[in-house]
Amino acid sequence: MNQVLEAILSRRSIRKFTDDPVSKEDVSAVLEAGRWAPSGLNNQPWRFALIKDRAALEALSRLTRYEDVVLSAALCIAVFYHTASGYNRDKDILGIGACIQNMMLAAHSLSLGAAWLGEILNKKSDVNALLGLDDSYELLAVLALGHPDERPGSERRPMKELLVRSIG
Repeated sequence: MNQVLEAILSRRSIRKFTDDPVSKEDVSAVLEAGRWAPSGLNNQPWRFALIKDRAALEALSRLTRYEDVVLSAALCIAVFYHTASGYNRDKDILGIGACIQNMMLAAHSLSLGAAWLGEILNKKSDVNALLGLDDSYELLAVLALGHPDERPGSERRPMKELLVRSIG
């Protein structure tokens, strides 16, 4: 099977991690994959904050009900919409979704695990305050990253439930 399709079909969200550190090279590769996502007008409206310090991770963990995922991770990457770089909110948000997916696929290809935490968006301003960022950075996700300590399964709905129309 094609390597890209294999990565897409085999990637799973990982919520339990080992204590092994993630190398700087692997973190750079994950960020680089996000940087190369498509965006409207190539405006690249995403911005990242790396959170590796244990005290900062503990503070971040208190802002989500997924505290155990954050505390288990070697590091977290907060992904922001930099509103000053935006030109069309809908298109920009879609591009940032592609950026996040690129990072998750890159992590998987490096034998790392990642979980896309969205519930933490309920505490956007608290995350910004923790990281010392102003309101021009809108939190869209936090990726927990590390070496997997689980192999979860996953099911998908049948295509016949998802394909609403086929013309031609």
